[in-house]
Amino acid sequence: MTLFTTIRNLSAGCVISTALLASTLGASALEMRGWNIHVEDYPVSIAMESFLKEVSERTNGEITGKVYHNGVLGDQPDAIEQVRLGVIDFGEFNLGPMGQAVPEANVTALPFIFRDVPQMYRLMDGEVGEAIGEGMKKKGIVPLGWYAAGARSFYNSTRPINAPSDVEGLKLRVMSNDLFVQMVEAMDGNATPMAFGEVYQSIKTGVVDGAENNPPSYESTNHYEVAKYYSLSEHLIIPECLCMSQKTWEKLTPEQQEIVMDAGRKSAEYQRELWAEREAASLEKVKAGGTEVNLVENKSPFQEAMAPVYASFIEANPGLEDLVNMIRNAD
Repeated sequence: MTLFTTIRNLSAGCVISTALLASTLGASALEMRGWNIHVEDYPVSIAMESFLKEVSERTNGEITGKVYHNGVLGDQPDAIEQVRLGVIDFGEFNLGPMGQAVPEANVTALPFIFRDVPQMYRLMDGEVGEAIGEGMKKKGIVPLGWYAAGARSFYNSTRPINAPSDVEGLKLRVMSNDLFVQMVEAMDGNATPMAFGEVYQSIKTGVVDGAENNPPSYESTNHYEVAKYYSLSEHLIIPECLCMSQKTWEKLTPEQQEIVMDAGRKSAEYQRELWAEREAASLEKVKAGGTEVNLVENKSPFQEAMAPVYASFIEANPGLEDLVNMIRNAD
């Protein structure tokens, strides 16, 4: 073999090796698209960015991507469907809208189903979250971490609410959902579904007496200016989920899946911390603005008042009764 032939063969070998290496790297590299409805400085948004950064760093750049904030990739129901189809790789969704695709998620929208936020975290990080997660996986969605969305509480211009009887006669704006209408009616209040943007003026003019929402929403919309009584009933504690498309998940190696799942859980812990800080700041602001804030200490009377709401829900969803009871009977 001549020197020329040897050099030519070595060169050819290097070309082949380089091509194989490039092919391998190309096959393992993944650039993901993430959906988010919130603005960039929102707790959810910050936590999603931290998730993507950690995944990229721990996979040495094999998995990268971009989070598209402000709902630019579509509205929430449409984005959930796109995640199921693998068009969007991951997203952060409230379990309320998720219930249209995943029946198990509807359970978290039952009023007073969770006793308080710490209990919700504990149950969602345990067997309840696993049960809901299994339902999501059947629909092509892999949960990575349970985010906070706060607890919705009542506020009005008339009086504090400490017991179900305090709701009697109040006209309260609720989201357009039969469950929430039934919730107010079960306490002899008058539920009024209306667009969120109409609430401030409606309270101011007496069309309704109040509404319900979490502290940041109550504060940022200036509703505290016209509804000075904010009662921390925490009647709706609907978690949110950082989720990945099953189709994207199946593209990952076992090692990558472990990294993604761990980063998802860490981002959930981070988001909960950010949310708690945001809630505390909002409560301080409304108190400084003259709002009377009271904590509803005893939730039992409210939970008992919801009996007809639960009976109606289970009648319509008999397959979810065990999951409902799992939460209601939890410590």
